[in-house]
Amino acid sequence: MLTDELPLGWPTLADAMGEIDEMLNGSSDALILCAVENNDVIGWAGLLRAYCKVFELHPLVVRHDRQREGIATTLVNEIARAARKKGGLTLLAGADDEKPGGETSLANVNLYDDLPGKMAEFDPGAHQSAFFMKQGFRVVGVVPDANGIGKPGIQLAKRLYI
Repeated sequence: MLTDELPLGWPTLADAMGEIDEMLNGSSDALILCAVENNDVIGWAGLLRAYCKVFELHPLVVRHDRQREGIATTLVNEIARAARKKGGLTLLAGADDEKPGGETSLANVNLYDDLPGKMAEFDPGAHQSAFFMKQGFRVVGVVPDANGIGKPGIQLAKRLYI
């Protein structure tokens, strides 16, 4: 699924297997949740500790033919619940705008010129960040040129307490 749905991040099976191995054998705080139907994994999400009270949702992937069925929403909600149980106050998600041509209002612009203003007027378009924003995440940071010139890394966060 990683190579099929997120080929820019995991272009080969070896890359994807390395990610899974790191999740399974890395930090004792790491967690993988899978959505399974008829013994087939149709989606999965990982949880990593980023700071003392902050966890990162990484990665999140749903099989292409099962997208837009609420599977990713369910995985995000369960990951958030697991992070709260581990004492988390914040859940982070990264959403790189790295496709050719860009997908958000932050792509292909000089982000070093008034980044706060550009963040305030952020338009996710059809980018994955729009999904995260619907789940209650907010843009909390941007790394200009993180994936090449004009290809920013977008950091989103969600409060886990009320």
